[in-house]
Amino acid sequence: MDYQHTADVFLSWLRTQIPLINHMGFKPLQYDGHSLVMSAALQPNINDKGTGFGGSLATVATLCGWSMVTLYRREQGFDNDVVIHTSELEYLRPVTGDFAAHVSLPDAETLTAFDARMAERGKARLELVIEVRQGDKVAMRLNGSYVAMEKPAER
Repeated sequence: MDYQHTADVFLSWLRTQIPLINHMGFKPLQYDGHSLVMSAALQPNINDKGTGFGGSLATVATLCGWSMVTLYRREQGFDNDVVIHTSELEYLRPVTGDFAAHVSLPDAETLTAFDARMAERGKARLELVIEVRQGDKVAMRLNGSYVAMEKPAER
């Protein structure tokens, strides 16, 4: 599978669905089928202190987790709705340059349980940890609960 092509097509689609990201300095996604990295430039996300605006960091992290679940389900042949259910943010250090949100899918056992619940109920929750990093330093961590669900018949 050409994961880079998948990532490029996904980001193009995402830009049409969430216009805000067109103003956040997003760079091409890095995706390998198991992990995703969403990078953004500091300049459009800067605050009055010259560091990364907390709301921008939260947006990129939230979107990174949402995208990971969406990509995972699409690769299984499903076009589900995905929403964030809960999140907890921990800001660890200021961001003074370009930054990236990193997420990986959980272990196979967790994914098997998630898939079984989706098949059984048409809705399932997946817990993810997303780290916003500047270089190799973790600046923010988001613990998020994402819910995938079958789309309603009419839209």
